[in-house]
Amino acid sequence: MKFPKVNTSVHKRVAKPAKVIFWFSVGALLGIFLVLSFALIIFQKLHENRIYPGVLVGGADFSGKEKNDVINYFKNKNENIQDAKFEFKANEGIATVSAQQIDLGYDYNLLATQAYSLGRSGHILSNVSIIVQAYMNGLNLPPSYGYSEEKLAPILLPITSKMHIDPVDSLFNFQNGKVTVFKPSKDGQDVDLEKLNKEISTKANSVIFSQKPDFVSITIPVKILKPNITTEKANNMGIKELIGTGTSLFQHSIPGRIYNVNLAASRLNGVLVKPDEVFSFNKILGDVSAFTGYQQAYIIQNGRTVLGDGGGVCQVSTTLFRALLDAGLPIVERQAHAYRVGYYEQDSLPGIDATVFSPTVDLKFKNDTGNYILIQTYIDPSVLRLTFELYGTKDGRAVLMTSPVILSRSSAPADVHQDDPTLPKGQVKQVDFSAAGANVYFTRQVTKDGKEIISDKFASNYRPWAAVYLHGTKEN
Repeated sequence: MKFPKVNTSVHKRVAKPAKVIFWFSVGALLGIFLVLSFALIIFQKLHENRIYPGVLVGGADFSGKEKNDVINYFKNKNENIQDAKFEFKANEGIATVSAQQIDLGYDYNLLATQAYSLGRSGHILSNVSIIVQAYMNGLNLPPSYGYSEEKLAPILLPITSKMHIDPVDSLFNFQNGKVTVFKPSKDGQDVDLEKLNKEISTKANSVIFSQKPDFVSITIPVKILKPNITTEKANNMGIKELIGTGTSLFQHSIPGRIYNVNLAASRLNGVLVKPDEVFSFNKILGDVSAFTGYQQAYIIQNGRTVLGDGGGVCQVSTTLFRALLDAGLPIVERQAHAYRVGYYEQDSLPGIDATVFSPTVDLKFKNDTGNYILIQTYIDPSVLRLTFELYGTKDGRAVLMTSPVILSRSSAPADVHQDDPTLPKGQVKQVDFSAAGANVYFTRQVTKDGKEIISDKFASNYRPWAAVYLHGTKEN
């Protein structure tokens, strides 16, 4: 097979002009590059130690200026706002600082460096582009400003240290049908530094641009710190949150009564009430007598106030009754005292009490929450306050309770004086105390999902009570 002959003369005629064009282009590019480089060198020499034309910072033109001009310009602006005041507020206190104390203002050194560095990088083409753009259209650098977190922190420390609360892990020990150790989990809190810094930056913006010593108030934000072990994780009986609380004061009680209140409250502490169980105060408390550790204190018996074993137990039943009302639980059985007892009106209006006397008079409620209820009791000995807290699972019920309404009042009867042959002649001893009578009632409405589930009316008919004095007749 024969191949066609190549026309070498045509090939040579085409290749020769192409080479000429190629080398001409290379030469032209090199020439342009050399010219630009030479022009750039001359331009840089003419603007040595000076900011290039067309460079602005925050709208201020610094063409041909030196770095110190930028520094002095923004230093002056900082002086205009150095007396601006920032108030930091929290429940734990208030701290007031000036802009000068925390170095709030423009970062003039950084701004001067940035303005001078435009067009002076290590890339020639990039420098040429920036110089041309600045010269033709101008380049405006946003002003950089801030404050010193290091200087602010110690100023706020007296407040922020009080704001910090460590979270509390739950403890839950169950033994022989009773909770022996219970500590509910509690969320902690700390200062939310991220939000605080954002808030300061936002407020600082208005201060800096207003160029006058403004007054700014900032509420220190907090963030919630979650415990590692929540109450819900620590048990599987639905005991995860507070559902009701009740309190009462028993100030001016005699020592025996104080002892009995502590003893009875401790025996109810940790009791678990099963779902749908009807709780009986008397059943849980058991025998109340000297045999079970109770001391003598005043009780109401057979129409008289007399010393008896367990006086003060009704303080405990009254306080539990108040917690049950608050929790919106159904009250199965409750009876008011025969007369108004001053202890129960130290922190409450009359009518919110519950007496017990085993086995005939009891306080009962039903656990209709669908989960276990844990009873916790606390006594503050400094003020003689008893507190009941009921823990379980909230189910959305809401409680509306009216204040007690006093329908009628009656004065206390005249004092009663009785001879007592056991007391020495001439000795007088008061064994009962007067109390005005009253008819009182209050109502409670419990709703859930917008529907009424409980409607109560609790009436109390308090008899007027006479003071009783014993006069000794015993001869020596």
